[in-house]
Amino acid sequence: MRTTRLGNSDLHVTPIGFGAWAIGGGGWAFAWGPQDDADSVAAIREAIDLGVNWIDTAPVYGLGHSEEVVAKALAGVANRPYVFTKCGRVWDDQRQIGKRLKAASVRAECEASLKRLKIDVIDLYQVHWPEPDEDVEEGWAEVAKLQREGKVRWIGVSNFSVEQMKRAAAIAPITSLQPPYSVVRRDIEADILPHCRAENIGVIAYSPMASGLLTGAWSKERLDGLPADDWRRSKNPQYQEPLFSRNLRLVELLRDIGAAHGGTPGQVAIAWVLRHPAVTAAIVGARKPGQLTELVGAVELTLTDDDVSRIEQFLAANPK
Repeated sequence: MRTTRLGNSDLHVTPIGFGAWAIGGGGWAFAWGPQDDADSVAAIREAIDLGVNWIDTAPVYGLGHSEEVVAKALAGVANRPYVFTKCGRVWDDQRQIGKRLKAASVRAECEASLKRLKIDVIDLYQVHWPEPDEDVEEGWAEVAKLQREGKVRWIGVSNFSVEQMKRAAAIAPITSLQPPYSVVRRDIEADILPHCRAENIGVIAYSPMASGLLTGAWSKERLDGLPADDWRRSKNPQYQEPLFSRNLRLVELLRDIGAAHGGTPGQVAIAWVLRHPAVTAAIVGARKPGQLTELVGAVELTLTDDDVSRIEQFLAANPK
């Protein structure tokens, strides 16, 4: 699989990376329901076999569990991918999640991630959320210090505004931004993507398939059957009416476009994200073997101007 340099780093990443959010398992605020760790390990190893060369995780995914599963999957693997993780979210004994960017907390989170991941250095360390906003400078300064100490190789941010990126960049260069970006979530196009392109900040888009919604595998019946602890059920507006029904209609358009290319709706959704010149790569999650085998086809799928125009026309005519 081809690779592209990520921002100002020496990391050359494949257009698709393995997203480890869902494999954190159930029982926490933004869970995707129960998850079989054996399936997770098999999915990660399949991704590596397919040529994917980076994994994106975070401590908060499963409250430490996702990082532990990633470590298990990479044990004994010769062709090890880059490992990206984050800081800025902590939890207590009652599994309640807090927002923290104080220097001591950032350092403790990094040490805990290194231990869970069973690695000596993190390839890309990202501030997960710029919260609390008043601590952005303190947290970023500590992340930069961890880089100077060699605990992390490159440093990035996630969910930052342009103004917040400028504040961070005044302290230390930003390698990458990780924002949400998909056909149905495009607010970063106005100022964030142009800023990243101008400043050579790599963009790693997350949720390119709108948390699985654009794969073509959804129906109202499947939505009704989601586990009670699947965050999409109550916290993701794209899964709520009237957007859910609109998105099912959008998927049919993506299916039609995909068919003309010998592809699938999920591939079209990912290819649409990757076509933007500011986007370096996209995070694609998988919960069991076989899912990524289909989706990596998005790397070779080139949408035509007519394809893009049809999507634009649909969204303009169906805002909700």
